[in-house]
Amino acid sequence: MSTKEQADRGRFHYAWVVTGVTFLILLTSAGVRATPGVLIVPLEKEFGWSRVTISMAISINLVLYGLIGPFAAALMTRFGIRAVTLASMSILAIGVGLTPLMNAPWQLFLLWGLCVGTATGMTAIVLGATIVTRWFDERRGLVLGVLSASAATGQMVFLPLLASIVTRLGWRPAVLVVAGATALMVPLIAVLLRERPSDLGLRRYGEKLDTGESDTTTTGGNPFQVAIDALRDGLRSRDFWLLAGSFFVCGASTNGLIGTHLIPACLDFGIPEVQAASLLAAMGIFDLVGTTASGWLSDRCDNRLLLSWYYGLRGLALIVLPLCLSSASWGLPIFAVIYGLDWIATVPPTVRITSDIFGKARVGLMFGWIVAAHQLGAATAALMAGTIRSWTGDYERAFLTSGGLCLITAGFVLQIGVSRKEDAMRSSSELPVEPVVA
Repeated sequence: MSTKEQADRGRFHYAWVVTGVTFLILLTSAGVRATPGVLIVPLEKEFGWSRVTISMAISINLVLYGLIGPFAAALMTRFGIRAVTLASMSILAIGVGLTPLMNAPWQLFLLWGLCVGTATGMTAIVLGATIVTRWFDERRGLVLGVLSASAATGQMVFLPLLASIVTRLGWRPAVLVVAGATALMVPLIAVLLRERPSDLGLRRYGEKLDTGESDTTTTGGNPFQVAIDALRDGLRSRDFWLLAGSFFVCGASTNGLIGTHLIPACLDFGIPEVQAASLLAAMGIFDLVGTTASGWLSDRCDNRLLLSWYYGLRGLALIVLPLCLSSASWGLPIFAVIYGLDWIATVPPTVRITSDIFGKARVGLMFGWIVAAHQLGAATAALMAGTIRSWTGDYERAFLTSGGLCLITAGFVLQIGVSRKEDAMRSSSELPVEPVVA
């Protein structure tokens, strides 16, 4: 080990500062995304808007949150992480800050559908994957697990506070608190966030001297064309379809269903809003543990098996959720523990598999499209669950359907990478065998 390498290892690496700032960005963005869960009933009561109408705005939000991801990854590569993140957090603060002035559904669609959906999509999981790839050579899975868990921490920090404010002061002050927290992130990003280790004369954390990799990779040309080209390449890959399909179900069973409709479902059973929000916050605590552990495991285990376990456990939890709601005193705490540990645990293995299949240089773009599938699933579930609730008077069929999809997904994720292994074995078996000379 060289003297310079020993010095790099002996000093505090700026990668951890960038990780801390990114964690706060993702935490705040997650808090904004969780806010509609405490707004559905107040908006329904004040304006008389149907749950389907409100769910439609949330669905627009979720679709844009996903679709903007791959384009955001291309923009970050072309114009820089800091510039894109500053723009997105500014748009987010303005969009949320204008919400108390709305009085018509189209304004809800514009602010929480278009503005919030686009801005949160630019500060989503793709940002975490890009940061980890640029700044870390070691402990990537662990760091990505921590960053992914920021969504759970956002729930934990924001939801009980917002529910309490809504109950005591109304929904408008709660929204202004979220807008203020978002605005505070802008100067923090401007001062502390850096693009690459090389900008500070550093290598990636844990990178050896002669890896042959560069952290200065840039993408020329139109960022939108770059993103579309990545999608075109992905659509030709069986593994991409399996990854995107599994993440579609992931979004349908988390953000779209539980994240959006669990609080209203609890209210249907007479569970107070603050208690229901605290339940989601408790799930956030367990998800912080579960997702961080998942990141650690993704560096050491077969990631396909991890995904199979996660989806299977999630499916069983959703199937028994109606029983848990009717027995809230003991059922919901058990559900919160199981579902919380599993909430975003799928992210580190999915990113790791994506990196292995498509390469580190393209992981942000390809994972961006996989996240787009995640949010399409979330948007579909948010709208369908709201529609089912309006037609049947409860969420039971929505929970059971989502649980069944998770169990099916637990089986087909085991097929990811199988065709690649078979092709490699076939190629090796077709190599000519040299005759043995006596």
